Formats: sequence, structure tokens, C-alpha cells
Amino acid sequence: MKSAFAALATVLILPAAAVAAPQAAQTTPSTRPAPAAAPAGAAATLPNTFDAPPAQTPAQTAAPRPAQAGPAAPAAEAQSDPAKVAAAELILKKTIAAMQSGTPNYGDMTSDLAEKVRAQAGNVLPMFEQLGALQSVTHVTTQDGAELFSVIFANAPTQWIIAQNTQGKIVALLFRPAPAPGA
Repeated sequence: MKSAFAALATVLILPAAAVAAPQAAQTTPSTRPAPAAAPAGAAATLPNTFDAPPAQTPAQTAAPRPAQAGPAAPAAEAQSDPAKVAAAELILKKTIAAMQSGTPNYGDMTSDLAEKVRAQAGNVLPMFEQLGALQSVTHVTTQDGAELFSVIFANAPTQWIIAQNTQGKIVALLFRPAPAPGA
């Protein structure tokens, strides 16, 4: 189990622009260095949004934050829309079931994502056999328009990011093994 699955840092990573904040992606030039080449078999790379909040743009760091009365929920959680979370969870469960059956639900994906999943299917689909039965799906947070989930299978805990466009098509999909507790 550990050999093929645990060796992957990320399995499906799709267009970074799909999960980036739309205004920042369109109006702010990137000050980050170019990402390293993607590992063999990966479609692209994204910042590790599972473990750390996204880097702020210079405009975001320069703007003073208004004072808040009392404790506030984290900004990422404040943006969670229960209807969007429910829709993302439903399509995520459908996607996992389709992957486990060996027939990805390409019709639920944008054409760009479907193309990238097809290209990776030979490497990714066998991993779903190793994961075992789906046991639970828990929403963790919303970040940059994408929903982050903890997904527990019989043989492995995983973390997932899924983003949908306004038509409900999946535009970004990422999963990886969950880090060991305390890591």
C-alpha cells in the first residue's frame, strides 16, 4: 500500500489558475519565483494549500485590516457557502466512486481537466484499488474558491481539493496522502 500511494506528494493537480483568487490572478503580477518542474506524471503544480494559507499579494499585505469586535472565524471559513460545500462534497463522492470503478466521470469535468485526468488515468486509477472502501468525507475549509476535504478510506487517510466553475463542472482536483499525525 505504502509504496505507490505514499510516494506521491500530489496525484491530480490541475490548472493553478482554477483555484487562485480570480482578482489576484488577473490583476496582480506574480512576485513568486517560477515553480520547479512538475514531477513526472503530474499535470502541474500548485502551492501546498493543505498546510499553509496562500501567500498574499503586495496589495493585500499593504492594505490595513479593519478592527474586528470579538473573536472572528478564520477568513477561509468565513467564505464557506454551505450550498457550495454540499455540491462539492456530492461531486467529490461521485468522482471517487467513478475512479474506484475505473471509469472517471469525465462529463463532470471541464474539457481541460478531463484531458489531464485521461493522461494520468493509467497511473492514478490503480491507486484507488489500494485505498479500499470510502469511509468518510469531512469538509475542512474553503480557500480561494476551492473546497478542502479530509477523505478517509479503509486503507489510507487522504486530503482533497476540488473546485467547480459556475456551471458545476470540476475545474481543479487534487489529492494526496494525509500527513502522519503530528507531522
